[in-house]
Amino acid sequence: MYHIRIETTGQWVVHWPNGNTEILSASLNECLSYLTKEIKTQSIEGGTIDQEILFEKDGQTFELAQYLTEETNRPFVCGKATDFDTKAKQIPWNIEYYGYNPEKNEYSQESLLTVGNGFIGLRGTTPEMEISDNNYPALYLAGLYNEVGSQVADKTIYNEDFVNAPNLQKMYLVLDDQRIDIENNQILYMKRQLNLKNGLLSFYYTLQSDDGKKIAIQTKKIANMENVHQYAVSYSFTPLNFSGEVTFISEADGDVYNYNVERYRSLSSRHLQVSKLQADKDVVSLLAKTNTSNITVSQQAKLRGCQHSLDDLVIEKQSNKVMQKVPLTVKKQKTYTFEKTVLVNQYRKEDKVADIDLQAVTLPTFNECLQASNKAWENLWEKAGIHITGDLMSQKLLNLHTYHLLVSASPKGNQGLDASVAARGLHGEAYRGHIFWDELFIFPFYILHFPEIIKPLLLYRYNRLEMAKKEAKEVGYQGAMFPWQSSLDGSEQSQDLHLNPISGTWKKDNSRLQRHISLAIAYNIWLYWHNTQDISFMKDYGLEMLLEIALFWESAAVYNPTTKRYDIDHVMGPDEFHESYPEAKESGLKNNAYTNMMVVWLFEEIARIKNEFSTTDFATIQKKTGVNDQLLEKMDEIKRQLSLEIDNKGVIAQFDGYFELKDLDWQHYKQEYGNIYRMDRILNAEGKSADDYKVAKQADSLMIFYNFSKEQVSTILKDLDYQVPADYVQKNLNYYLARTSHGSTLSRVVHAQLAAMVGDQDLSWQLYQEALYSDYRDIQGGTTAEGIHAGVMAATLYIPLTTFAGLDIRKDIISFEPNLPQSWSSIQFSITIRGIDFIIFVSHETISITPTQTTFVEINHENVELSANEQTTITY
Repeated sequence: MYHIRIETTGQWVVHWPNGNTEILSASLNECLSYLTKEIKTQSIEGGTIDQEILFEKDGQTFELAQYLTEETNRPFVCGKATDFDTKAKQIPWNIEYYGYNPEKNEYSQESLLTVGNGFIGLRGTTPEMEISDNNYPALYLAGLYNEVGSQVADKTIYNEDFVNAPNLQKMYLVLDDQRIDIENNQILYMKRQLNLKNGLLSFYYTLQSDDGKKIAIQTKKIANMENVHQYAVSYSFTPLNFSGEVTFISEADGDVYNYNVERYRSLSSRHLQVSKLQADKDVVSLLAKTNTSNITVSQQAKLRGCQHSLDDLVIEKQSNKVMQKVPLTVKKQKTYTFEKTVLVNQYRKEDKVADIDLQAVTLPTFNECLQASNKAWENLWEKAGIHITGDLMSQKLLNLHTYHLLVSASPKGNQGLDASVAARGLHGEAYRGHIFWDELFIFPFYILHFPEIIKPLLLYRYNRLEMAKKEAKEVGYQGAMFPWQSSLDGSEQSQDLHLNPISGTWKKDNSRLQRHISLAIAYNIWLYWHNTQDISFMKDYGLEMLLEIALFWESAAVYNPTTKRYDIDHVMGPDEFHESYPEAKESGLKNNAYTNMMVVWLFEEIARIKNEFSTTDFATIQKKTGVNDQLLEKMDEIKRQLSLEIDNKGVIAQFDGYFELKDLDWQHYKQEYGNIYRMDRILNAEGKSADDYKVAKQADSLMIFYNFSKEQVSTILKDLDYQVPADYVQKNLNYYLARTSHGSTLSRVVHAQLAAMVGDQDLSWQLYQEALYSDYRDIQGGTTAEGIHAGVMAATLYIPLTTFAGLDIRKDIISFEPNLPQSWSSIQFSITIRGIDFIIFVSHETISITPTQTTFVEINHENVELSANEQTTITY
């Protein structure tokens, strides 16, 4: 094997495959640069390093094997050559961090080390950590929201927040009256490792007290994927250079608050009141209730001493917490282990809260939780895993993103839950944990792999349909107007005011005008229906939502006798930077292209769906919604006459009047600010407005090409009687790409798909890679600290299947048109469509498909019959 071996003898000694030995004695950066360059140019396949080598670079701690792996995209491991194969296979499944980098870097790592199961999410902190600027332990429960008022300037604003629940994972030591924890003691060593296969989070760290006593600590944490109401924590410590008296303390801490997002910290952050504390030796119970939504969070924890009894355990109660203290006489070099398993439930205000009998509380051990969870994760990976060859780091990040999607929602975690997937998962408090249009990007992952999850996620919207109708009526529309930001009851949760962190000033927030959120909901209903044929869902819920959403847009479309077309006014597009016209007194824009084209699609789809139901069934829903035949005829008229602005090159204006806006000096702003993702905030801080310029946060007009094929978009334009040149997609991509700051990570995945659509494979790959690394490398300057970006993670899992493997699930039969990147040798994945399970393998020369039932697919525009449980291979 063409490997190198590195030994450490005070210097780095490199044994090259050709037999030469080299001692590296230059500066750290020079050594790293030389090594990575030589590894790439000599086509080194990987290597071993005799031990962990830690170093500081750019303010962070790195380990050499990990660093070389990530920089060269080749496997490097610590250990002997005989260990290489085993350890190299583990690289795509382990996320590791070394050292301690407080504040935003620490917060970001905690987000990416979150463990969860779709119901609970536990940020990746050690059990000792307290809420501070440096660390943020948090327990999130899907659907746990509470509204509080905050004084801003001369007015009170109300926000419904995703609540940080009481902390029962807390465990720590007290030595000589000094608390032993990461923030307040010298850190001699620290390593964190998340196993993506089973969600086991492990910490290894050595701390030194003020008087020189050293303690090695290992902690482990697991959220049970099988029983989603359980999580377990293990805490082991070893006195390294002393014997003596130590006190182990386990806490149930109800004195928690929201602190994750720095710009929210001036606002009210207390959401919970402890309503009941109980303790009986090894079992504690804490009940807390949100102070306005009246949701009760009930947690019970059972503590175990793994080598000793808890006979000396002392219970100490305070107003909001209960502590279990275990005094110990410890011996040097001996390891002591405690563990606790926690049961978590939440009860809405209308639910009866169960009485807790502490004597009856039985909870599994840590290992029992882990074993049950392992089996559940194994089943999930079998359905959702994407396997590629030829690109180690892409495989690792695909695994990371799949893991975090399953932490955010899972088959068992979401059953019976009245909740959807928050834009930042169960990982942080950005956007206050609200539900956005990110569902448009998130839901296809579940539709393809776990369609049973989608029904409860869509029911979250159906359960708030009456509120959406109320919101529409209050602003003069009919039908259902779903909110841009949704949380507990489906009312609009977008802020009235928004803080610009650059200028430090508050300004009006018009984001609620992004009415296209309802079109994202309609799209997901259709995509679920199209790929499951769940007729009972459509009869009971789906069709009603589609007609109510359509009725809203029918009422929003106004005939313009001058243009002899319909206009839709007072909206915002996905771009988000543009809220109104320059100097306008009213907010909103006219004829946002993405919105109008999605409305055309919706009206066309309803006409098609009508033919798939019996006259009686469809008429029943018509009667319920009030969408009679006359309104359907009106929709048919609107879908042929909605207005767009298109120039003579075929560029579709983002909205009416867009072409008249000023051009921006992009070069100047890049030189002045470096990071220009949030150009709206930069311009606002300069006393200017993004409303005046051709500048976009993310794809807007181009979004239509993410939802639909070029052929379908061309059909929409044709139905509207607009003529465009053959290369109009390329023209639109070039035009808007030059005017987009990519202030949202979602922007890159949309542009990557369009680049592939027009045959620019290099650009597509570049943008896809930027999106794939966006959270892992936190490219937006600290936003991952506030939670993962579930939308972009899901989209980076969708593009390999659609753009690269060429899968299209929007046609009448599944089709494939493979377009594998040069960096990947092959891709293999499983999907479930209309009750049929498929295993698909794609290389640069062949595609192989194995279905569980006989069916037809389309491969490169040719129909192919597949036999049940037989692999069919097509060479192209």
